[in-house]
Amino acid sequence: MRGKSGHSAAAGVAGAGSHPGTLGVPSFERSGGGSTGAAWKGFGIVTTASSADHPTRRDFLFVATGAVAAVGGVATLWPFISQMNPDASTIAAGAPIDVDLTPIAEGQDIKVFWRGKPIYIMNRTKKQVEEAQKVPLASLPDPQTDQARTKEGHEQWLVVIGICTHLGCIPIAHEGNYDGFFCPCHGSQYDSSGRIRQGPAPANLPVPPYQFVSDTKIQIG
Repeated sequence: MRGKSGHSAAAGVAGAGSHPGTLGVPSFERSGGGSTGAAWKGFGIVTTASSADHPTRRDFLFVATGAVAAVGGVATLWPFISQMNPDASTIAAGAPIDVDLTPIAEGQDIKVFWRGKPIYIMNRTKKQVEEAQKVPLASLPDPQTDQARTKEGHEQWLVVIGICTHLGCIPIAHEGNYDGFFCPCHGSQYDSSGRIRQGPAPANLPVPPYQFVSDTKIQIG
């Protein structure tokens, strides 16, 4: 069987060279064991869809080809997606920003930036809301009700510009004696409504223009 296989391959090669002008195609049909490898030597590796010789390599090539195509598609789309985002000058000019409130748990806060200013968004607890609403206006250096600083139906949400009204420092949330904001620069303290209660700051933390576009999202600006 081995001799026959070797003869078949040899005949194919000889035929390719003994008939000028005729293209000889060597036979790669597997008819034996080790003789096939010898017959194929010099012709490279031929991989077919049904070959089991290198399944891992073939699968890798398929995956790699698909990955390259996917990356190429994203690279092509990215300039168009990028154009949809407002540029830095638009943001600096005060373009409105949308903020998803879903990740903010009760009693927590986040800080975002609008017009280059830090904005604190606080999801107040029921206790914080009740305490803020009970404060006598006569006791406040800058009298303002809690209701005037929040949105009706969303009283648990406080949105303020996080810049101390004394010298422009950034206060720390959930610090101080009033469960609100504390400015470590000169000791100004604000309550959970962002109202000045103690220290040299002359006014409450400002409330930026904002609106609820849904129960879980606000638009600032």
